[in-house]
Amino acid sequence: MTEAVRVLIADDQALLRGGFRVLIDSTPGMEVIGEVGNGARAVELARELKPDVVLMDLRMPVMDGIAATREICSDETMAGVRVLALTMFDMDDYVYPALQAGASGFMLKDASPSDLLAGIRVIATGEGVLAPTVTRRLIANFSRSDETARSAPRLVGLTKREQEVLVLIANGLSNAEISQQLVVSLPTVKTHVSSLLSKLHARDRAQLVIIAYESGLAERGMPT
Repeated sequence: MTEAVRVLIADDQALLRGGFRVLIDSTPGMEVIGEVGNGARAVELARELKPDVVLMDLRMPVMDGIAATREICSDETMAGVRVLALTMFDMDDYVYPALQAGASGFMLKDASPSDLLAGIRVIATGEGVLAPTVTRRLIANFSRSDETARSAPRLVGLTKREQEVLVLIANGLSNAEISQQLVVSLPTVKTHVSSLLSKLHARDRAQLVIIAYESGLAERGMPT
């Protein structure tokens, strides 16, 4: 990642794009390197410019944000590009498929400027960010309605402690909160999270949340 976080804005509403551009360009350590109004152009420009973060509106013409996210996240030449999905509604049925497609998280369009900037920073560092007020309800609802919850072979090989950490991640806890919950040191939690990312071949915490719900582990709760 370069010194300044390089952001590509993809949204079909010119007014919103302009607002995001002013906010980001006026923030030290961030710059907008391009803006587009549809998903197809988002993929093209992401491939050309290799931004650190793409702010991806999920509802766009020509190619929607889910398809664009999938194209970006599955392309090895854009391995360093992270997608932050944006949605107007907290129960938008586009959100869960966007996370499955590889988005590192999502935020509501009515998030405060400070929250949006913080989300961009977190995404740029390789972590995941999920709108805290809706994440667990959203993903749990989709897991049940799509009947995706099941005992997943990909969880084989996780230690009991790693499963406990995965459940807490799915419940939206930060590393510091997990440290307090399990009464272990923060470096120990970070080691467990790194192990989970490696064993489950996950890009970031957002993908760990998806795995926890799709496997049914999050709904079963802490292993006994």
